[in-house]
Amino acid sequence: MRGTVDGFSHGLVTPVAAYVMACLGGVLGLRCTIRALRGGGVRPGWPALGAVSIGSGIWTMHHVAMSGFAVEEVAVGHDPVITFAGLGVAVAMAAIGILVVGQGGASAMAVVTGGMITGLGIATVHYLGMAGVRLSGRIEYDTPTVALSVVIAVVAATAALWAAVSVRGFLPGVGAGLLMGVAVSGMHYTGMAAVTVHVDAAPVPPAGDGTPATLLAPMLVGSVVFVVLAAVIVVSDRALLVSAPGTRHHPAPGRAAAAGVPAQRRPSHGGGPADRTVPARGARRASAGPDGPPSRL
Repeated sequence: MRGTVDGFSHGLVTPVAAYVMACLGGVLGLRCTIRALRGGGVRPGWPALGAVSIGSGIWTMHHVAMSGFAVEEVAVGHDPVITFAGLGVAVAMAAIGILVVGQGGASAMAVVTGGMITGLGIATVHYLGMAGVRLSGRIEYDTPTVALSVVIAVVAATAALWAAVSVRGFLPGVGAGLLMGVAVSGMHYTGMAAVTVHVDAAPVPPAGDGTPATLLAPMLVGSVVFVVLAAVIVVSDRALLVSAPGTRHHPAPGRAAAAGVPAQRRPSHGGGPADRTVPARGARRASAGPDGPPSRL
């Protein structure tokens, strides 16, 4: 018997909350990636924080959305081992994508490769999570729709990485995070559109807790706490909020100083005021000569 599938059993609450979590993880992760590419600070720490932020956002989005998944005829449960394995896969795939971009910079090959890996990671987390669904029946997929979901994830993730490494400024970085949210949410709900559930004639209770919200609540709380802590770390580092680090060099008026070349002193001709140079702090005065006022060294 074919089951009646409802992916929005809690209305718009779950898709909106899921998208927000995916965007928040994407914004934090991509900003940490840019911080690592700029240099400064502890270089291994920023890519690690970025990978965990993006991975947690992917994983949290999936399970927030899955809390709204229901089949009218049977109860739905989730295998905890497979569920937690999805978090590890999400972080690992995001780390590989960040590593590729970090090694190749903003080159087209690096961005495309990193986006492909990240997009495949998003798809892997989704379908691994679906493999952990426990119900009295079986789940089948429409192959073309599954392929479309993977393409959406790869294209949107690639666009997000390109925007993050190519466009300067905080607001473009936020836009890149919103694209990452589109990649995760778009992939998830397109993949769910491919689902068909065939219910057993004599249903039995699923393995584990039959209430998805009860099972997923502790895991979601952990992810939310981590993302909030990551936000505090990012906001506390001003370099993550500006478009580019560095200071400006202002040459003396009327002269263009070459980068990295100190200004030359003009020789003294008769000790006139126009030919004097301003002494550096701490310079010693020379004794007065017989032909004029004291000169400065």
